[in-house]
Amino acid sequence: MVVATLLFSVMGALVKWASAWYGAAEIVMYRGLVGALAMAALCRWRGICLATPVPGMHLWRSATGVLALGLWFHSFQGLPLGTAVTLNYMSSVWMALMVTAGAAMAIRAPAIDGRLISAVLVGFLGVALVLQPTIHAQQLWYGLAGLLSGVLAAVAYLQVHALGRVGEPESRVVFYFSLAGVVGGAFVTALGSGFSAHHARGALALVGIGALATAAQLFMTRAYTLGSPVANGALSYLGVAFSFGLGVWVFDDPVTRVALVGMMLIVAAGIAATALQQKHAHARVHTDQR
Repeated sequence: MVVATLLFSVMGALVKWASAWYGAAEIVMYRGLVGALAMAALCRWRGICLATPVPGMHLWRSATGVLALGLWFHSFQGLPLGTAVTLNYMSSVWMALMVTAGAAMAIRAPAIDGRLISAVLVGFLGVALVLQPTIHAQQLWYGLAGLLSGVLAAVAYLQVHALGRVGEPESRVVFYFSLAGVVGGAFVTALGSGFSAHHARGALALVGIGALATAAQLFMTRAYTLGSPVANGALSYLGVAFSFGLGVWVFDDPVTRVALVGMMLIVAAGIAATALQQKHAHARVHTDQR
């Protein structure tokens, strides 16, 4: 999950660079195209059939994931960058609440560690301190779009975890999500301003975005397949720290004491989530042995 967040952060910097030449939906489309081609080749090399026994689960994961991405990009049009990113990072909080509610309603379900939920909330506090979001009255609808993107992203991440539990390989999961990005991005682009002309720097940026996104999706899918969704949600906050560092290094973003405190909270939440996850994993091993 740490590697995935780092790759996503570098990808975000490339998206910011490529947005000077391409629209958001167009970037989503090309990102998906590179990912779909790469995953099709990887599946062929590994002898994995692209046909799936659970098409409905893939459809649900892909639809929620692409819609979440589209709403998030839409929120950028009317919100400050910090506010839009913070609202999207609410996905981990929504996910923690969904997992807790599911455990409360399930019969004989294992208890959710309250310390893990606390790690997620502490991580989100760190996100808020780093990004320091604000929403004005005229930005309400864009704010709601960003908030809904976080809710849908939480649903998509939980569906990734469910796909892993039924034995779907990571490459197949990423393939169908990438394919949905191609279809959704192309549809929105065709309805909007149309497709942009290419040049060397723009094409290089698009290929880089697709490659980084595909690798990050593989690592993220693996993380959600093997680990706790809530723990991975807390670790995802490290992406804010990575993005903050890239912003200072590449785009000369200012450094404030409040932001540094926020980064410390993010890292602490990630470390705590990892430690708790390892503790629970060891406990399950001992229980199985007994």
